[in-house]
Amino acid sequence: MEGKSNLYFLFIGFLLLIVELTYFRIAVRYGIADKPNDRSSHVNHAIRGGGVIFIISVLIWFYSQEFLWPWFVVGAFAIAVVSFLDDVISLNPLVRFLVQLMAVLFLFIQVWPVSWPVYLLVMAVVICVGALNAFNFMDGINGITGVYALVGLGSFAYIQVSQVSFTDLSLIRTVSIAVLIFLFFNFRTNARCFAGDVGSVTIAFVLIFLLIQLIYVTNNFLWPLLFLVYGTDSIVTIIFRLRRKENIFKPHRTHLFQYLSNELKWPHLFVSLLYGTIQGMFNLILFVTLPQQQNILPIVLAIAFLCVYLLIRILVIKKIQLANG
Repeated sequence: MEGKSNLYFLFIGFLLLIVELTYFRIAVRYGIADKPNDRSSHVNHAIRGGGVIFIISVLIWFYSQEFLWPWFVVGAFAIAVVSFLDDVISLNPLVRFLVQLMAVLFLFIQVWPVSWPVYLLVMAVVICVGALNAFNFMDGINGITGVYALVGLGSFAYIQVSQVSFTDLSLIRTVSIAVLIFLFFNFRTNARCFAGDVGSVTIAFVLIFLLIQLIYVTNNFLWPLLFLVYGTDSIVTIIFRLRRKENIFKPHRTHLFQYLSNELKWPHLFVSLLYGTIQGMFNLILFVTLPQQQNILPIVLAIAFLCVYLLIRILVIKKIQLANG
């Protein structure tokens, strides 16, 4: 499959574009749209669930690859369906959690090495379910979900082509095409659509799958640093919310990128590119160091990034508090 021609992927892009435009018509007809609130910097309604083409791209790849990795695809499909329903009718959080848990277990049936200890499996399940929900909160400003996903997919593609074969390159290419099409409608001052739960959670599921494959083949557990920037923002935000005794499962606007865009009124696209650029620059360092088992530098830089992030977050919050009196 990795030998498929560029013409084939061009056809896939055209097909996914038709799917996206068709979904737009359906969403407009049935009112599947996000309405801006007083604190948001959005001024227009945008179609919710534009990321539905992510799961469509996975299904297209699955069929073209003669049904490779069925447990992974079953998990992705299940999580996409429940997430889309949640976009439309707002499901009970327990239902969402149970399906996410089931999907993650399916993923590990597909990829989990039998030699790894059970306690590591339990930890991985908890982390992955948390990561799915953390990535879901990313869909709050224009461009950030697609830009960050594209940086991740591009990083995996580079590793696959230039360093170590750990997955099927056509999966990365097919999903990347879907992300690019989504970005065409989302990476705008006034976005035409948002990924919705169906898009955010599905792309997170794909990225987690690729990440676990990479960790298994290289036996290096530092590869999650490929998502250091948003991972740091998510973990620190959760800690701050727990300290304030907030329900961390409810929607919020307390990520740093949300403060920058919604409170300080930084342009959405600038913030999205900033997150993606910083992550991309850090990933370049990982490409050089981790394949050589040079782990110290990435760890030191990650700690330094955490300190800088915390300082910036504190300063931004103080600035917002002063502005609000």
